[in-house]
Amino acid sequence: MSSDNGCYGANGAIKLRYYVELKAPLSLTGLDNKSEYSKILCMDVKTEINLQGRNKIALVGNPNVGKSVIFGLITGQYVTVSNYPGTTVEVTRSIAVFDKNTTIIDTPGINSLVPNSEDEKVTRDILIKEDTNYIIQVADAKNLLRTLFLTLQIADLGIPYCLVLNMSDETESRGIKINHERLSQILNVPVIPTVAIQRQGINEIIRCIKSIMVKGKVAAEKEVLSAKGTFLSQDTPNHTINQARLRRAQEIVNEVQTSETATRTTLRDFLERITMHPVWGIPILLFILFLLYEFVGVFGAGTLVGFLEDVVFGQYINPFADSISQRYIPVNWLRDFFTGEYGLITMALSYGFAIILPIVATFFLVFGILEDTGYLPRLAVMVNRVFRLIGLNGKAVLPLMLGSGCGTMATMVTRILPTKKERILATLLLALGVPCSAQLGVILGLLSGISFVATFWWLGSLLVIMFIVAYSANKVLAGVCSDFIMEIPPIRKPEIGNILAKTFARVRWYLKEVIPIFIVGTAVLFIIDKLGVLSHIKNLFSPVIRGMLGLPEEVTSVFLIGFFRRDYGAAGLYDLAKEGLLSQQQIVVALITITLFVPCFAQFLMMVKERGWKTALLIVAFIFPLAIMVGGLVNLILNLLGGI
Repeated sequence: MSSDNGCYGANGAIKLRYYVELKAPLSLTGLDNKSEYSKILCMDVKTEINLQGRNKIALVGNPNVGKSVIFGLITGQYVTVSNYPGTTVEVTRSIAVFDKNTTIIDTPGINSLVPNSEDEKVTRDILIKEDTNYIIQVADAKNLLRTLFLTLQIADLGIPYCLVLNMSDETESRGIKINHERLSQILNVPVIPTVAIQRQGINEIIRCIKSIMVKGKVAAEKEVLSAKGTFLSQDTPNHTINQARLRRAQEIVNEVQTSETATRTTLRDFLERITMHPVWGIPILLFILFLLYEFVGVFGAGTLVGFLEDVVFGQYINPFADSISQRYIPVNWLRDFFTGEYGLITMALSYGFAIILPIVATFFLVFGILEDTGYLPRLAVMVNRVFRLIGLNGKAVLPLMLGSGCGTMATMVTRILPTKKERILATLLLALGVPCSAQLGVILGLLSGISFVATFWWLGSLLVIMFIVAYSANKVLAGVCSDFIMEIPPIRKPEIGNILAKTFARVRWYLKEVIPIFIVGTAVLFIIDKLGVLSHIKNLFSPVIRGMLGLPEEVTSVFLIGFFRRDYGAAGLYDLAKEGLLSQQQIVVALITITLFVPCFAQFLMMVKERGWKTALLIVAFIFPLAIMVGGLVNLILNLLGGI
């Protein structure tokens, strides 16, 4: 069964939309978005934090309600991020900016305290087993029914809490009014309306916490012991209790919420419908991909890369570094180590800052816009039917899209997929044919200088191979595809400041990871070149590189370094193409091969962590010969057709 459902409040006002495709009837406890995919690696450990012997305040709420934003505002993001003991679920902790003796815990997004997933079990255990003193429930004000279902569970724990109704501006814009004073009286807790991305209501949250701590209003263990034991003993949902909570939640909604009936269709309403339309949604998706191509591939990988590589590095940095090394470094091999063919400055830093930096920055800027507007969940709905054919559902588009940013963190985000089979399939596709942002930008930059036919061959080959592999793996792997349940947030106007902040944080994180690896990879190339090993490797693989793939032997070093970083390998192809060493057909064959090539070392390690050594090694052992065979087949077909 497939349906697009709405959760309606008084007078028919839409509070929540979600997309459902499932075989069994829908129950409230089935609303299980298992992880906040947008909580991606944007924070650094700036100080060592001693979290022992402190007051503990937990931020709790449904997925994608703004917990992480509020967490950052009340902690300053001086954080520790670690896996919860015995799990792979990451939990973020930090000291409150207003009290050095208070620890704030950002728990995973949940829909119930009776766990249906590892994320929900971790959140429950934090509240019950870690002696949490206070709970801040962060909620989407537009979806009061779902919010209050979780609120009633939190109330049953007996731990003091307050309710933060975030995104209140969106609620008002939709004609939904909530009587916060009456809701506070019914629940007997503070109710605070906020707009976190604009910092509205944050001071009220802090004052509320301080008031609680000053009064010492912390529940005694005897008062909550029975409630805690009840929740710990529940391994499966009690549907009778859930239905009672749901009825009570609806009664409260009816009492405190009123809605104005919409008299006209707004532009936002129109966009929310058309972006998921089975027909009109497709040209919108193609238009977005075209803009991505133009901004990242043409502007980022073309204009910006050309300026940084040809002008900044080509005319200033590299000549200056070469003159300094010629003057002050008398030893030839040491001079080459810095400014030679495989030099740390002329290759590692040039690739990292002149080629990778503008591409990563432009991609993450676009990705941030797609995140903030709420388009990504709509994309999941658009591709759901196609993904069903390969054993996945639309939710898998989230890690696959993130793979276009960084395959390493995307592999980690496959945790949001419910079944082991789906996680393995998504990991396989990420390793096989999803280029990271830097690699994708370089590829688009190369293809934009050739022709549409070249782009068609590259993209068409990837899609065909990925579909065949995924379809076959779906038949071989045991297990079933889970039901598709995806909350659809409203279309939002992106906040420029928020997008720029996320882009800056991600670029900084990416460069901190990539530049050291570029330096190490360049050093390895330099050493094996000086020892003569690189020439032996080229000779060893010459029958494959020159014969089967029809590429010059210089590509061997590009493929070799591609294991350290896929984007580094793509950057090497970019340089070879600029030097005129590759024809149009060779560029297409090389790009297909390196895109399907083994994942970079960092992604491989993440695959080992998430899927285990056996699965990771099997994936790599399968991908390597497949990439060579597909590249050779495309080269053969193009030769028979007379080339591009």
